[in-house]
Amino acid sequence: MSDLATNDYVDRLRQERAEKNDFFGDHPRSPVPAAERDGFDGLRYFEIDPGLRFETPLDRFDDPDQITVETTRDGQQRYHDVGVFTVSVDDESVTLHAFQSPDDETRLWVPFRDATSGTETYPAGRYLDLEAPEDRAGDDWVLDFNRAYNPFCAYADAYECPLVPRDNWLDVAIRAGEKAPP
Repeated sequence: MSDLATNDYVDRLRQERAEKNDFFGDHPRSPVPAAERDGFDGLRYFEIDPGLRFETPLDRFDDPDQITVETTRDGQQRYHDVGVFTVSVDDESVTLHAFQSPDDETRLWVPFRDATSGTETYPAGRYLDLEAPEDRAGDDWVLDFNRAYNPFCAYADAYECPLVPRDNWLDVAIRAGEKAPP
């Protein structure tokens, strides 16, 4: 990424984070309980690291399995395990399974736990939502850990969130994206 592109990228992420803080602090649909919004000072993030943004192909499975994912409220959700991404983080190869909801074939859900889970980040893990590549001729997706976010259940027990499948529990620390809720 050129310096100019990097600056634009960092500025865009900062703007997105400011908008998300406004939503969490003021919007009626914020996951932060209404009684706690007056004291809400914003989400906490790791510094933006352009080196943790990858344009990478999805190694698709020929016959994706349908899996059942447990949730935080003893429920279950179904996804298709459509393939894996492999990237290098701190010189360590990282493989992440990508899941697709049966109701949405244009997006991928990539949940993960890493070495920061339970210390610096939400113990149950974080999520990435990926949009389909604009150029459908290729299969490079943008896997950007700077956009890793906490599920709504991290802020209030009223929400039910899918738990990270064991295949996406990583030994490496991903110091990007949202930190543990304040």
